[in-house]
Parts: sequence; structure tokens; C-alpha cells
Amino acid sequence: MDYAKELLSALNEFVVDTKWQLIGSIDELKQRACTRLYVDTEDDELSMHPDDVLLISVNNGNEFYAMDCSCPHEGGPLELGDIEEINGGLSVVCPWHSYDFNIKTGSSSMGLWNTTYETKVANNAVYIKHDFKLSLKKVCIDTDIVNDSVIRDTVGSITKENEQEESLCTIAKTILSTPDPILKSTLTRSAYQDWLQGRIPKIGKDTMPSQPKRLDDLQIIQPGRIKRGKGGTLAIDLSWDIIGRFSSFQTNGEIDLPREFFHDFIKVADDEAKHFMLLNDRLKELQSEFGCLPVHNGLWQSADETKDNILARLAIVHMVHEARGLDVHPKTKQSFSSQGDTSSVQLMDVIYRDEITHVACGMKWFTYICTHTKPPIDPVSTFHKLVKKHFKGYLKPPFNTDGRSIAGMDEKWYTPLVKP
Repeated sequence: MDYAKELLSALNEFVVDTKWQLIGSIDELKQRACTRLYVDTEDDELSMHPDDVLLISVNNGNEFYAMDCSCPHEGGPLELGDIEEINGGLSVVCPWHSYDFNIKTGSSSMGLWNTTYETKVANNAVYIKHDFKLSLKKVCIDTDIVNDSVIRDTVGSITKENEQEESLCTIAKTILSTPDPILKSTLTRSAYQDWLQGRIPKIGKDTMPSQPKRLDDLQIIQPGRIKRGKGGTLAIDLSWDIIGRFSSFQTNGEIDLPREFFHDFIKVADDEAKHFMLLNDRLKELQSEFGCLPVHNGLWQSADETKDNILARLAIVHMVHEARGLDVHPKTKQSFSSQGDTSSVQLMDVIYRDEITHVACGMKWFTYICTHTKPPIDPVSTFHKLVKKHFKGYLKPPFNTDGRSIAGMDEKWYTPLVKP
């Protein structure tokens, strides 16, 4: 028996099982303050692609820290950020919107939170504990969980043969017309990666369906007969619909929306696809699945109500309904916590942090359009008018003032809309 080989094999299995992996030598990795490590999931059957990892070197290579590479605000590349001292600790600052994240804890002075990973330094080498294989070189990523030919058949015109006709709006229409929630989420996550890699150069124009497709066996009932909530697949649809439906919108009838608008909302769509996958996986762990319980179509009713007015759409869907999601988070989290369901609590926290950025996105573009109108219109009073016109009833407390404030929505936006 070759004991040396058996010992080596056992040691390799131990390293894999404990999820620690060698990244490289200290001498190599300390040359740059921020290094992007690429996640290699080529051999994994995943419903979504995890974020790459940012490796941070400080103190002349004596200390290393790691966190997710994409800024949780709007996906900015943290590997291009600066390391600065903020509130007594070192933080990486996103180059897009200057959100800061403590390199040790992942916390931000602006209220957001980034995921961090354990690191170790031993024998002049750096190790990181991570679920997936990490590489210093970019690897080929396959984010699809279904056969390539199935996606091509579903997408229709969005194929390699028709790449010259591809646009963000044709993708939006295709995803809205896709009834299966798993495929809808997969296409969304794949499209987001294509967008980031510059493989979708055109915004384009297309006619969006009057309502998104749903599985035939999905039980949909009136909103008043079911406790309201934000369904994962519907939230994906809302993001794609605002992209496709308002792609031709021009401020003052002459200036197109900036490309950043579409970037922000495809990022929201990707987040919602991620949320659906997380929730669906958790339901399976609890011996259930999406569709076992009836759903309502209340959010899409609001989308239909605001289909001809981009400011109304942003106000009602992305600043009223999304913000309401922040309000119910503390109570929802407490319900899971009281049952000892730590897995669901952690999942809710991930979703909550993303949802703050979604409210911020709605606020950002609502304010942008108001201030770029000639003459400019006041965002707060305009919001109040649109909510009174397009939203049934009053806004109801309790409000999550902390979460809303992090998103940029202070009390002057919503307290005047509470029932006297």
C-alpha cells in the first residue's frame, strides 16, 4: 500500500471539505492593494453565479482580507477602489458612488453591508475560505442551469447567430414572455453577465407584453384575499418591464435616458433573480416549492396602472412597494428568529440589504427625471401627487426609518401620505 499517496489524498480531501484554498504567495499578492479573484464554477451545477472575490493586501503584505468584489450598492468594481481610513478602520471605497466597506467586517458608514471571507497567512502563502474554487486568472463561466439549446429555443432571436440584432429590449421582452420562473431567473442572471461583459451593446426598442407569462398551474387570486408580499419572479418582471417599456423615454422629449439607468435596473433584475433562487432553494429544504401556495398579482396591477408614466412607475413600484418591503423586514425576520430558523434569517438579511439599494435606485432616477425636466419640478411634492393619484389608500406605519434613510428616503417623503 502506498501510504504517501493515501496521506496526500486524505490531506487534499480535508482541504476541500474545510473549504480552505491556497491563493498564492505573499510576495506575489502583496504587489497590489486590491486583487480580483475569479470564481470558477465550470464544474458546478448552480442556479446562480456567485460573486468574484476581492483580496486586499495591507501593512506591506502582512495582512490580507477578502470580501465580495461587487459593491452591494449598484455592482461597482471594488477592485478599482481605493483603500482609505474611515471611522478608525481601513475601508475599500467603491469608485462609482464612493460607498465604503470596512475590510475586516464588510460594514459601511452608509448602512450597507458586504460579505467577507476568512483569510490565513502561513508559510509565505495566502489562503481563503470560500465555497468555490478561486483563480487569479479569468475563467470561462457558464451561468446556465439548462441546456444551451433550450435557452436558444426559448429566447428565439437572442442567439449567437443573431447577435447583431440583440438588444436589452429584446431580452426584456423574451424574459417577460418566459413563464417558467427558474428559466426566467437563469436568463436574467445570464443577461446581466453579458451586459457587464459588453456583449449587449444596444438598448434597442421593442413592444413589451401587456403582462408577464405565468405557469398554467400557478394559482393567482385577488390581492385582497391574500397577505401581500413581493413575489420573486414578479419582481424580476417589474425590473425588465421598466427597462423595455421606457427605453424610448426622453426627458423634455429630446434627451435619452443615460445608459446608467439601464445598468441600474438590470442589476435590480439580477438581484431579484438571485432572491428567487435563494428563496426557492430554501423552500426545497423545507420540503416545499414555489407555487405550492397561491400568489397575488397586486404589484403587476400597480405596474399596469403606471405603464404610461415613468415617474408614476418609479414612485409607486420602486418607492412605495419596494420601501414597504423594508418596513416589513424587522417583523418578518423576528418571526423566523423566534422559530430558531437561522437559515431563513440569514437569507432575509441578504435580501434586505439588496432591497435597500433597490429603493435607492428608484429614488435616484425619480429625482433625476424631476430635476432634468424643464423647468425642474420638485421631487418630493411630485411624489406626493403621484402617490395620491395612483396608489389606493394611505401609506401605513410602522415605517423602517433606518432602512428608508439608508436608501435616501427621509420622513418628508412619506409621513405626509399617512392617514391623518
